[in-house]
Amino acid sequence: MVKYVEKGSNGIETLHLSRYAIGYVMRGRLCIYDGDKRRVVGRGELFYLNIGRHYIECQPDGTQPFEQILFYYTPQNLQRVLLHLHVTYGLTITNNHCCEQCRSGSFVVAEASSSLQTFFQNMNSYLREHSFHRDETAENIKMTELVYLIVAQEDGCLKHRILNSVDKEQENFEQIIYDHIFRMVSIEDLATKTNRSLTSFKKEFRRHFNLPPHKWYVQQRLTHSRLLLISTTKSISEIGNECSFPNTSHYIKLFKRAYRMTPAAYRQHHLTQIPLSAPPIEEPMAYAE
Repeated sequence: MVKYVEKGSNGIETLHLSRYAIGYVMRGRLCIYDGDKRRVVGRGELFYLNIGRHYIECQPDGTQPFEQILFYYTPQNLQRVLLHLHVTYGLTITNNHCCEQCRSGSFVVAEASSSLQTFFQNMNSYLREHSFHRDETAENIKMTELVYLIVAQEDGCLKHRILNSVDKEQENFEQIIYDHIFRMVSIEDLATKTNRSLTSFKKEFRRHFNLPPHKWYVQQRLTHSRLLLISTTKSISEIGNECSFPNTSHYIKLFKRAYRMTPAAYRQHHLTQIPLSAPPIEEPMAYAE
């Protein structure tokens, strides 16, 4: 568990997670970008982040810094906590909710209950005083308390995604997929790396990501290239190479097909029409398809 404090906005940044995360915004706002949408997480809200790559922007509250608390965990951590809650306290856990966000989203945002707000306020005091510094026992206790406060609630998106992350095999599969977003690797090689036949790999990939492998990888690379276009001064060819599009003409063609404008036009349109300080939105941006 960690507390992050950002005194100023650094614009849109890339966050790569090798573990799952449960977070809470103490002050300011956290913007999470997902394709053509931006979701704003406000003060007092919880969020869950899946393993993999995320695009975020931390926005301070006026002159006050942005503050958030994050709990990182693995399937083994969560499994141990759930088993303890069931065996020791007899807690019956249900997980019947499922919706489109649960099936395909890389993150979930939910309003924190009053008990969860109190939990994180106490956590803020402990972390500020360094009470849990390198104290594994205390961290385990607080993680158990947090999981209990979430799974004891009615079924919903946040609870569903957290409980589903207990699957170690799923974590390994997703980790391998995310690790190869910017590597030149064939679908056959990916199937081998995940110990699956080609047919089985394609079926499971679509179950996880709702798209066939090639289309999903192109989408992820184009999404990352958009971030580089608006946050760096790198040339179009440099960005294409960094995002695994070594042929610049092909990169421009794919980008234009996806966003109805060339990378250069996209960069210019964003800089002149939609600055990074624009108000938060939760619907498709005007320049996106």
